[in-house]
Amino acid sequence: MAEELRLTLPDGSDKAVPAGTTARAVAESIGARLARAAIAAKLDGEIVELDRPLAHSGRFEILTEAAPDALAVLRHSSAHALATAVRRLFPDAGIGFGPSIDDGFYYDFAVPRPFTPEDLERIEAEMRKVVEGDHAFVREEVTREDARRRFAGDPLKLERLEEIPDGDVISVYRSGVFEDLCRGPHVPGTGRIKHFKLLHAAGAYWRGDERRQMLQRIYGTAWFSKQDLETYLHRLEEAKKRDHRVIGKALDLFSIQDDAGPGLIFWHPKGAMVQYQLRRFIEDTLLERGNQLVYTPHITREQLFLRSGHLPMYAEVQFPAIASGEGEGEDVRYRVKPMNCPMHILVYAAQQRSYRDLPLRLTEVANVYRNERSGTLHGMLRVRGLTMDDGHIFLRPDQIEDEIFELLDIVELVMGKTFGLDYRLDLATRPDKKLGEDAMWEQAEQALEQALKRRGATYRLDVGGGAFYGPKIDIKFTDAIGREWQGATIQLDFQLPERFQLEYTGPDNKPHRPVMIHRAIYGTMERFIGFLIEHFAGAFPLWLAPEQ
Repeated sequence: MAEELRLTLPDGSDKAVPAGTTARAVAESIGARLARAAIAAKLDGEIVELDRPLAHSGRFEILTEAAPDALAVLRHSSAHALATAVRRLFPDAGIGFGPSIDDGFYYDFAVPRPFTPEDLERIEAEMRKVVEGDHAFVREEVTREDARRRFAGDPLKLERLEEIPDGDVISVYRSGVFEDLCRGPHVPGTGRIKHFKLLHAAGAYWRGDERRQMLQRIYGTAWFSKQDLETYLHRLEEAKKRDHRVIGKALDLFSIQDDAGPGLIFWHPKGAMVQYQLRRFIEDTLLERGNQLVYTPHITREQLFLRSGHLPMYAEVQFPAIASGEGEGEDVRYRVKPMNCPMHILVYAAQQRSYRDLPLRLTEVANVYRNERSGTLHGMLRVRGLTMDDGHIFLRPDQIEDEIFELLDIVELVMGKTFGLDYRLDLATRPDKKLGEDAMWEQAEQALEQALKRRGATYRLDVGGGAFYGPKIDIKFTDAIGREWQGATIQLDFQLPERFQLEYTGPDNKPHRPVMIHRAIYGTMERFIGFLIEHFAGAFPLWLAPEQ
């Protein structure tokens, strides 16, 4: 007798099915309408194809077009349809990666020359033929040796294959004559991909590494309805008109100079006045609420970032070490700071603190430096020199909730009342790469969630999205044409006070460990002003406009 699986449906009811039953069969047993609308299924949080046999019991749901996760499945499958079309037209094209991304998908190809606009038109037309063929996506688990034979002519795929750990399942997906080394999941067939558009092509280094070969990346978008596609394409046209790089140049706000290097912003007088007004507003707002200004060095000994955990946790975006000053010894090296938290910790630790001193709120509009990959730099939105409205609050555990409430009030004042922005809250939990023990993370996550619940706030969970030292509340706001941006962040940290052995004297006259809150309201001046340029299309509010 076949093993029986118990599936818990979204309404809380249980359904018993034999092991090996497909998600499609479960959908059909629930109702014909659901089976026709099904895109994929989800079993214990993992999305699986409709024709994949179910291997274990768990929470189960059928994904239709209305499900939040369904678009990512559609777009992943669209990337495969794109690769199929490219291979038909360019048989020798090497195949890289083809994931879904926010609002669309891309696929990387190794070809002898860049794709032209005319190439994209031909590829899109061929892609429509792939869709009309309604080729089923067929999953097959293969051995490593079999995969090597299948992808012998694709060195990029062979490289990816060798990174799959021994013992992990190696799966291949085939649609028509095209097959790809892929984990899935996919829609049932290419016929589900109806409303799509190829957008543009650009160069992209293999694996994002400037030392590797340059590939050609084709970007596209796909939606379940024609109206959604047209709305998105209209938004793209609006975004082009609002491009902060174009408007910033026309208004003489800023520039990026080749002589200085990419990702470094030169604030011209008018742009500097915008930054000055924003800086004055946020500093006055924070000073009125008990914050204290500090200023800290731009560089510090490397040992400070080792102690804080930023090395190696944050090493990939730190600039290389600088040799020590004269007379300090060859073993001493310096780093330009990528963030301010270790500096503010040293200010706290410079003297004995009492429970009466807490919360101690330190704030600094500071320049920090991050060695972002050149291919990711984008005007003011992704830079290497950042101006952060950074702050760190040292407090007792019993003060966490009140302080979170106060910070959310400041977010509402700035984002809601001052700029009239709609925004939402995300509660981001522990990432895989983190400092400290799970018990301490559990305590921090519960403190943030409890504060949000007591405030009556609506929020979404961002599982694994926390900083390496603590969970956080991220504020995501929407601009005038419906795009979502990362805004303020409020991060609760039990780890760094422990690593730096911070103390305050309690009412019992004994030493106690404080906790820290890292917070930024604007985030960075560069990104926030870039956003404001695009949001207002250059027509700033009267109080912010550098020229009336």
